[in-house]
Amino acid sequence: MNSLDELLEKLWQDYDQVNKQAHKIHELLEARGETVVNDHIAFRTFNHPKVGVDAIAKAFEGFGYAQQGEYEFKVKKLLAKHYEHPSGKYPRVFISELRVEEFSKELQDHVTYLLDQVDEDVTEKNDFPVCGVPWKPIAFETYEQLKKESEYAAWLACFGFRANHFTVLVNSLKGFESLEAFNTFLKDNGFKLNDSGGEIKGTPQEYLEQSSTMADPIEVTFSDQKKTIPGCYYEFAKRYGLPDGTLFSGFIAKSADKIFESTDNK
Repeated sequence: MNSLDELLEKLWQDYDQVNKQAHKIHELLEARGETVVNDHIAFRTFNHPKVGVDAIAKAFEGFGYAQQGEYEFKVKKLLAKHYEHPSGKYPRVFISELRVEEFSKELQDHVTYLLDQVDEDVTEKNDFPVCGVPWKPIAFETYEQLKKESEYAAWLACFGFRANHFTVLVNSLKGFESLEAFNTFLKDNGFKLNDSGGEIKGTPQEYLEQSSTMADPIEVTFSDQKKTIPGCYYEFAKRYGLPDGTLFSGFIAKSADKIFESTDNK
């Protein structure tokens, strides 16, 4: 991967194949004369030195990104960091990792089995964030077992390393005065939104409002059968100005906690 633009384009093309909602929403917005600006891209991983947050971030840091924020999600047992490019021209990158050691030995053993199959030459390449699934397909029963403890772990075991979601910066849309109006537009066009904690997570007083679709169902080939499960989703963010006049650029942990549930079976 020779440039950041190439990496971002590859991430989008891969994401577009897994989440057809994104393409449909883009078409609807472009038909209204809108230009879509991407606020951030999010990734999921395990807290293992081989594949953890720092391993995924390395690809972006090589193109100039730097860490800006750190977040903890105690209930879901996650840690996350977000990164920004100094030019301000590229989307933020949000990477979370599962604290595997806080789960059962069974889940830990499943994760170890998967990660033992990951070659180091895969993680050292700067397209590692979009390498997909670098291990053998798991059985559907394994997916179900993982999901009982952590939907996050089950999703990651099936979809591997790729963008979990992209995010529309609602501030850039001319025809919507609020995130609520944009959500209504989405629902009127048949998209189901994540209503965990309310359709809008966050408030203007917190300088960030977020919403998202529920993940697009996609057929996955397991080791023993094919099943349709939640894949990727599309997020929408409206940012507000801070007292100093700059736009809030971080994330709100309690809001992101609910956004994670966009890949739950509902």
